[in-house]
Amino acid sequence: MSRFQRLQRRVAKREQLLQGRYEQAVERKDTLKARWREAWTPGRIVVAGVVAGFVMGRAEPVKLAAKSGNLMQLVTLLSGLFAGSSAQQAADQAGRAAGEAGQAADSAEAAVEAVVAPGYTAVASKPGKAHSSTTEQA
Repeated sequence: MSRFQRLQRRVAKREQLLQGRYEQAVERKDTLKARWREAWTPGRIVVAGVVAGFVMGRAEPVKLAAKSGNLMQLVTLLSGLFAGSSAQQAADQAGRAAGEAGQAADSAEAAVEAVVAPGYTAVASKPGKAHSSTTEQA
């Protein structure tokens, strides 16, 4: 048996070992996940929520807010900046849409005038609706 063949066998064995360890890890992860979910009964969830609420209440939120005052001002400033730019973009889009709607209305009106038979005129009875009526010819 050559040295190369021995190396190939060792590599194959290590690959099998690695595959087995991978399968074990996946199995253990699934077991841990199932046991974790089983452990969180409704009673334990309620107790954890009460304890977390008590701890947060005792953390003196006023002190934390006083320390982070400058941070809150910065966040407020940045949110206003982004909101302003978003509003400007929305206004620009609305203006473009209004212009396109006006052009579409003009082209639709021109198409209606071209289609109306001679001796008839298009008369608008309600916004968005048009009907034809005869005109008196002298």
